[in-house]
Formats: sequence, structure tokens, C-alpha cells
Amino acid sequence: MSTALSPLLAPMLSSAAMRAVCDDMAYLQRMLDFEAALARAEAATGIIPSNAAAPIAAACRAEAFDLAALAEAATKSGNLAIPLVKVLTANVAKSDADAARYVHWGATSQDAIDTATMLTLRAALDALQTDIERAIEGFASLARLHRNTPMVARTWLQHALPMPFGLKLAEYAAALDRSRGRVRRLRQEALALQFGGAAGTLAALGDDGWRVAEKLAQELALPLPDAPWHAHRDRIAEVASVLAIITGTCGKIARDVSLMMQTDVAEAFEPSGEGRGGSSTMPHKRNPVAAATALAAATMAPHLAATIFAAQVGDHERSAGPWHAEWPTLPNLLLVTSGALAAVVDIAEGLEVDAVRMRDNLGATRGLIMAESVTMALAERIGKREAHHLVEAASKQAVALKKDLREVLTETPEITAHLDAGKLADLFEPMAYQGVSQALIDRLLAALDGK
Repeated sequence: MSTALSPLLAPMLSSAAMRAVCDDMAYLQRMLDFEAALARAEAATGIIPSNAAAPIAAACRAEAFDLAALAEAATKSGNLAIPLVKVLTANVAKSDADAARYVHWGATSQDAIDTATMLTLRAALDALQTDIERAIEGFASLARLHRNTPMVARTWLQHALPMPFGLKLAEYAAALDRSRGRVRRLRQEALALQFGGAAGTLAALGDDGWRVAEKLAQELALPLPDAPWHAHRDRIAEVASVLAIITGTCGKIARDVSLMMQTDVAEAFEPSGEGRGGSSTMPHKRNPVAAATALAAATMAPHLAATIFAAQVGDHERSAGPWHAEWPTLPNLLLVTSGALAAVVDIAEGLEVDAVRMRDNLGATRGLIMAESVTMALAERIGKREAHHLVEAASKQAVALKKDLREVLTETPEITAHLDAGKLADLFEPMAYQGVSQALIDRLLAALDGK
């Protein structure tokens, strides 16, 4: 595991919590935690002498190891566990030569590395869960506040119909809530101890292998799988898929916010602050920096996840190559996912909304946004096809003459014969044409409250 991101870029693209989770020293300590737990489990089951566990565990301190030396040695051994176990054995021997004989007893390199990865994922999922909770609560609160704030609903980037801003916000919360459920499920189902020995049979421990595995799982508080899974990477791939989904959701939210921040739209903005979103040359700029982080993550994550998916295709009982590809890829995926979530939390907890501008933008098309409202009311009198034809013609006339649609409609006898001026006025009230939006907001928020 490595932060893998440049120290200059990591703070911009990832959360501090996830950088701590993916730190090289933290990962090394988790490998050592496996070794210490293995010694305790084997001592408890009588596989190694009872007095061997304490000296081994005492030597399992990451700060006692030279990361650079381990990294260099790994280029010859093919993984970090081999030089790590060699140095650990030597360190144990300094205090207890007999105990040193039992370091890494019956295990293989992949057991230490995969189990450390699972311990990392557990901490990572907890960190992501915290930010997901914050983002959901932030958007849910905004949805309640703006459930009656009218805005333009846009399809294909064009003005479509009116909608309450609260519905858009509630949908953000609901999408994040679905990922909250995915993360919870991963926490329960995708984490598992890796302990299989050289070829996944635990042959070095004879008939006692599974007793050791059971005790080791208890020591590390990891679920015990039905069997070692060295060659089957579906658990890792499932985690990657959820991480990609999370960043995709964050990217969608960020895309909306960046578009709403456009000068020509100016409906909602990331929180402001000294030096935030500025330009090196244009002092007036207010750029969407949090949204940019989430969008960068949403661009990167699918490709990182694809590498994890490809790494599932290994050879026989333990793979050479695909497994190695997971090592830098998974932490990068965790990091950018955390960056996307942190950015969305920032937006959810500090979004600045210009409700007046939202209302003004509803009038940007001179009433065309209410064309469907008029069409459906007219269709009740003369049928949908004829109503659509009349309102379409009036809309084109309004555009050509640069007049309000309502004005053109009041001058069209075929329409005023069925809809008088008062009725037309009602049909041009945006929040009178929102369908079941309020019920949808209630449903979405109720589902959140029930979690």
C-alpha cells in the first residue's frame, strides 16, 4: 500500500483520513499485526511454544523497519512480505533466538499482504462511511429547506420544466444513501481473513491448520471465509466497483454544481472563503474547486477499478502479476474516492443558494418553460394532438417575435376559446406545475430517516 499520489497533489485529491489509512507505515504495521496475531493464534492452539508469541509480537513495530530497504529488497523477492519476514525474524532473534524460529510459521507472503489489505479496507470503509453520513445529512437538510424553491429542470442541458430545488437535493441524498448501504454491506460481507499457506491448503500445519485460522480470525476480528481465496479476487473487485459507484455519484453532484455556478446560470455556489476558487490572473473568478476534485476522481476511478477487475484473471492457485497490479491501484482508488466524498461533504454542508436567481432563470425563455403546462390543460378540452400543435405554433411565434408565450397565447383565439386569461395566468405559475414532486421529496427523505 502506498498513498501513490504526489505529496503536492494528495491533499487536493484525497481526504486526510484516507491518507492516514493508506500510508505506507500504516500498511506495514498491518502486515506486522498479521504476524503478531499469527504467533498468538499458534501459541494458543499449541502449534508453537507458548512463550514464543510475546517476543514475536513485541518485535512487530513498524517504526523499527527501514521502508526504503524493504522496498529495495522487494524488487528481488517479488513482494514486500519476504524481506519483511526476514528482517522481523532477525529482530526477534536479538531478544529470543528460539522464538525467532517460529516467525511466520506455516504462512505465506500472500497471507500477510492480503490480510493487511483487508485490515486497510476495514479502516478505509469506516472513513468513507463517516463522510457519506455527513454528505447525506447535509443534502437532506438542504432539501427540507428548499422543497418549495422553484428552479429550472434541465434536460439535454436545455430548460425543460419547473421543479423544486429540494427534489434535486433529496435525490443527491438518496443516491449517496444507496452507497451508504453498499459500504455497510461490504463491511459485513467483503472483508475476510486470508490464511492458506503456500498453496491454499495449510499443509504446513497438518490437521491443525483450520484451528489456527479460526483463532487468527478472532485475533484480527476479521470474518473467517470458508476457505483461503488467494486466486479469487472477487472480494477486492466488489470493493472496487462500489468505490467507482461512489465517485460516480459524487461526480454527478459535482457536475450539477459546477454548471449551476456558471456565470450565466449563477443559481448555487460552493462555499466561499479567502483565496478559494480564485485565479492567478483574474481577481473576479470564483471557480468550483470542490466540484473539480470530485470530477477528477470520477474521471480516474473507473479506470482504476478496471485494473482491479482485470487482476481477477490470475493463474492457478497463486498468481504472478495480476495480484501485484492491485497493490498500487487499490490505494489510489481509495484515495480519489475519499477526495470525491470530502469535496461533496464540503458542498453539502456549505452550498450557497440564490433562490431569486433560480426564479429569474425560470423566466429566461419568456414563458416557454410552461408550454407543457398549457398543452396538457388545453388537451383536456380539444385533445393532445391539436393542443400540442397550437402551443407549438404559439411558442415558435413567441421566439420569432421575442414576446412572452403567455402574451402570444392570449392573442390566439383558438386557445382563449378554451383557456381564459385567469386560467392562463394560473398555468404560468411554476410551482403549480410540479406533479408529485413534494410527495417524492417526502418519500426520499423518509427513506433516509428510516436508515
